[in-house]
Amino acid sequence: MSVVTGYILVKANTSEADRLNSAIAELDGVVQTNIVAGDVDVITKINVETPSAVKDIAASGIQTIDGVETTQTYIAME
Repeated sequence: MSVVTGYILVKANTSEADRLNSAIAELDGVVQTNIVAGDVDVITKINVETPSAVKDIAASGIQTIDGVETTQTYIAME
């Protein structure tokens, strides 16, 4: 079984970062999530079986959490 690694960058209402980070950490496939300084508020690393599972976590998981403004999703090439 191969593993697809993805990174999801989350822009959020800044006052919600701690709550969002905790909620994201509970999602299946999430291996690490960190609050960061910069253009985004949270960076999440996921390991899943397929590229479509990356999309599912971003669209059906992270983007549905109240307080998330936008996400950017990247899939590691190696």
